[in-house]
Amino acid sequence: MITLAWVVNDKAGTRTQREHGLSFWIETGDGHVLLDTGSTSDVLLHNLRVLGLDPAETDALVISHAHDDHTGGLLGLLPRLKPRTPLYAHPALFEQRYSARSGTYVQRGIRVPAQTVAAHVDLWLDALPRKVLPGVWTTGQISHRPEPEGRSDHHYVWQDGSHVTDPYLDDMSVVLQLPGGVFLLCGCCHAGLLNTIRHVQDQWRRPLVGIAGGVHLTGATVETQERTAQALLGLPSLLYLWLGHCSGDAFMERMSRLMPERHRAGRSGDSLTL
Repeated sequence: MITLAWVVNDKAGTRTQREHGLSFWIETGDGHVLLDTGSTSDVLLHNLRVLGLDPAETDALVISHAHDDHTGGLLGLLPRLKPRTPLYAHPALFEQRYSARSGTYVQRGIRVPAQTVAAHVDLWLDALPRKVLPGVWTTGQISHRPEPEGRSDHHYVWQDGSHVTDPYLDDMSVVLQLPGGVFLLCGCCHAGLLNTIRHVQDQWRRPLVGIAGGVHLTGATVETQERTAQALLGLPSLLYLWLGHCSGDAFMERMSRLMPERHRAGRSGDSLTL
């Protein structure tokens, strides 16, 4: 049995706080994994406390990608983890990332220096799928991307002395292995939801029974939303669709209409037992 608790999300229940960010607590019979840390330490630690979850019980930390709405709570979390807790992420985790939404380049990557992180945890930076706990894996890098990605026009990275369009190479998700198939847990899915699904199907060769997290369809064209919706409807094994964060209200409303018995919008404080 695996239990998921949505620790940080853009929408919240009655006792938890909300912010633009994402964090999940994954509990299995073999341990506890935290996926991402939200935008701020204050909200992350408050919500963990309200949910009765102790950061010191974290057996592994996974960072889906470097953006600060997924890594912003890291500084406050690090001293509360067990010494040398493993942290799994892509090798490009510490490349600096920027947003030009305001007309100037504003830093939006991880704000904690690599040496500070490495002083607290064991870094496992790998572009290949990595086993985190029994039944819990990272997807590794999503390299094949024929379908639309979850892009924002204002996202950049600093490479070779200049700002270039962010290729989102660091974007990874988590795969949970269940008796009846696999469950996909996304951070932002900048690599594109359909690309990520295809990658998981190719790697694990098992039915996809659920998807949760942010899938970055906010602001997506109607055509992209409809293409994605039809692809999800074409997965007969899909039993759970639990979306939030950057998934976009329009897309979530669409899926609630098309899959009323399987889709529900996530909030901080919600949980799901698989």
